[in-house]
Amino acid sequence: MQPEQESAGPAITPRTRARARHILDHYYIGPARDERVLEIWGYTGRYSFRPGETVGLRVSTSAETWSLEVGRDGADYVPVLRAENLPGRHQDTPLDCSVNGCGWDISHSFVIPDDWAAGAYLITLRADHADDSVEEHHVIFVRRAANAEPAPMVLICATGTWLAYNCWGGSSAYEGITGPRRNAFSPVLSNQRPWTRGFCKLPQGAPRALTERPADPGGMVRYPYMEWAYAYGYSKKYASAGWASYERHFGRWAEAEGYNFEIVTQHDLELEPDLLAGHRCAVFVGHDEYWTAAMRERVERFTENGGRVARFAGNFLWQTRLENNAQTQVCYKYTAKEADPLMGSDQEHLLTGAWDAPPVNRPGAQTFGVNGLKGVYAGLGNCVGQGSGGFTVYRPDHWSLDGARLGYGDQLGAASRIFGYEVDGVDFTFDDGLPYPTGRDGTAGSVEIIALGMATNVEANFAHWGETLYIGTADAEFKALTMHGELTAETLDKSSRGNGAVIYWEKGNGEVFCAGTCEWVAGLTRRDSQVEIITRNVLDRFCR
Repeated sequence: MQPEQESAGPAITPRTRARARHILDHYYIGPARDERVLEIWGYTGRYSFRPGETVGLRVSTSAETWSLEVGRDGADYVPVLRAENLPGRHQDTPLDCSVNGCGWDISHSFVIPDDWAAGAYLITLRADHADDSVEEHHVIFVRRAANAEPAPMVLICATGTWLAYNCWGGSSAYEGITGPRRNAFSPVLSNQRPWTRGFCKLPQGAPRALTERPADPGGMVRYPYMEWAYAYGYSKKYASAGWASYERHFGRWAEAEGYNFEIVTQHDLELEPDLLAGHRCAVFVGHDEYWTAAMRERVERFTENGGRVARFAGNFLWQTRLENNAQTQVCYKYTAKEADPLMGSDQEHLLTGAWDAPPVNRPGAQTFGVNGLKGVYAGLGNCVGQGSGGFTVYRPDHWSLDGARLGYGDQLGAASRIFGYEVDGVDFTFDDGLPYPTGRDGTAGSVEIIALGMATNVEANFAHWGETLYIGTADAEFKALTMHGELTAETLDKSSRGNGAVIYWEKGNGEVFCAGTCEWVAGLTRRDSQVEIITRNVLDRFCR
């Protein structure tokens, strides 16, 4: 028997492997643009619907027929609707779909009935082929509550951050195929396209952004979630944003605990000025990096008027704008001063750059008591890679820690790895072993710092041969220019350090509790008793 011939493709050499493609390459999820490839994609055009409204599914598939299942994704998954043998149709996808949307026609629609419980609903689209191969795609939407009496608590999904990290079609707020060389991120992103793979549903055991234990001293740096995504065809950003990685875990936990709450989106908060009226507590979880000015104003008004805000989330950093009836999100980020058309106008306070930076000059601490640029990275690669994974407790007698059996200097959440991957901090000073805000970063003097952890903007380079690092110095350089006005060795050094904080703040007639970390939900999914106790303490107080 003759040996099989090797393929004619390029060889994998030590040089190409050294590039660590799962870390550095821009690989994205999108249409195959080849009718021989079995695929199915879809989107709803909106993120939330009320009873009686019609969900219009825009679907493109290479299969002759397809099916769908809709299920409520709560403490338990409960199917509520199925449809089979729907006629398949391939719909052309513009190359600039990330920016201007797909423009697909509605393929199937259904009306939200009154008897579906409020909550998040997962749509599973399935395409079958004659050779028994199967392809699935998932879409998430929120069924809004129709109660005359609002629930005590409302969970607000970070759809601004979901949209920023959505790479479907080629471009996100991080990498992309835009610009003259088709290699740039896009400051303009459309929500008229599918979610990337991993944002709506993940297999059991998909790695989180933080490793399950601190890095091994002397070992080569690892980013297991990127390795997993590259191996299994998921978005490199699946662990950074989306229902499946963050809000889903909190929602399932809170429902199992018996809390009465509704779910809405940041887009709802933008479009409905009085959305928070009647609720006692607004909750934010996970990664809520991107906000509009209007969203912030509504949260601040809610708090000033006596509302309570529980934020178990991190990386409050960028101001955005929603345009085109909230179908387009704009954020120029690092290039805002050069590229945002509002620069130099009487609206430049709405510039889509960092909240802390001029000309915006509106630190996140004015809303949540912490700032994004006082973070940012912890537990990611060599960014505090050998840290404990938890917060150090400084005020164990605070009411939020009642019953948690934590003392001064103890670690909160280290076993469940809640500290990271991006965190929000505060400019502080120590007095007699206790941290106090300095106020230099806009933090109110009445903010109580309960716990702290260390963060960095520069990934440590131990000159390990063959190693590829993910985080360079770009974030620290941006912070140096933003906060210190110039990039020098001294300002770069100052900008390399940060922290993550747990704070409590009596703001106006209301209250704010903020655990400034993306990974707080890991403590709930891993049943960390101390994280659960603190979460209950906050919600019980704020919802009563």
